[in-house]
Amino acid sequence: MSLRQMEYFVTVVEEASFTRAAELLHVSQPALSHQIKALERSVGGALLERLPRGVRLTPMGRAFLPHAELAVRSAAQARRAARAAAGAEGGELHIAAVHSVAVGVLPDVFARWRAAHPRVLLHLHEYASSEALEEQVERGAADLAVGPAPADWPGTVVPVGEEDIVLVVPFDDRFAGRTKVTLPELADRPWVRCAMEPVVQGERFLDWACGRAGFTPRTAVFTEHSSTAVRMAAAGVGVCAVPSHLVRHAVGEDCAVLSHDPPWKRTLTVFARVAPTGAAEAFVDLLRSAWPHPRVATAAPLRAYEDCPENGPAAA
Repeated sequence: MSLRQMEYFVTVVEEASFTRAAELLHVSQPALSHQIKALERSVGGALLERLPRGVRLTPMGRAFLPHAELAVRSAAQARRAARAAAGAEGGELHIAAVHSVAVGVLPDVFARWRAAHPRVLLHLHEYASSEALEEQVERGAADLAVGPAPADWPGTVVPVGEEDIVLVVPFDDRFAGRTKVTLPELADRPWVRCAMEPVVQGERFLDWACGRAGFTPRTAVFTEHSSTAVRMAAAGVGVCAVPSHLVRHAVGEDCAVLSHDPPWKRTLTVFARVAPTGAAEAFVDLLRSAWPHPRVATAAPLRAYEDCPENGPAAA
């Protein structure tokens, strides 16, 4: 079994076709088929079922795939880390982020990075939820992840900033002239919910927070992306809770933004499987300088809010 064979296998699965995989890998289709068959002999059984149109994983293939993906991605990370060891002057850097951070934070940071390190190619991988982000980074999809502080992460976690979670309503809403609002004042309002909403004590945050305020939130729409939730709120579908940087950078002037009283805050972090070096370390330094370090007294990972009704993270 070789790393090249695993790379071939992963590519065939991703493309669902020997023909397209061979073209992408710049090898002949017979050579690709030969390497896959050699891999199957080494593991002791068929990994792929050949179909008239495409391929399908066998049970053995489904069990083998995540390990092959991790091996291939880890090798790519190792090559990038080695090239970057002497500094951030070449190569590429893979950054993973939740959608709200990708839209609301990273454009300015990427622009500053490109000005300082024009020879380093950046790859951005976006995910709709923190769970998907953590799972993919653990499987080696990126060198660094930017998002809410993960719970029980086995690798490196670096706090880089503090998110203010705000409430979005239409510009002509009855609360639009105010700067703050309490949760009970919104008891009669529909809500736009997002896949990024975290879980507190076994409940989605908004259910948990509103329950403590004496009511059950009425959900109008549930969406995958926080930027979509903001657009829905601006159109009058319902109230949504999102990081303030997303509204500031992604929406414009077609909505009103309210702070919750008392404020909701959440820590933003960079996390990785191994300690960042070279280009990755330089990117972390740039992100930290672009976003002030969180104040420990007011921002903490999700678990620190579980027993505190006054504060809490919200949808991202």
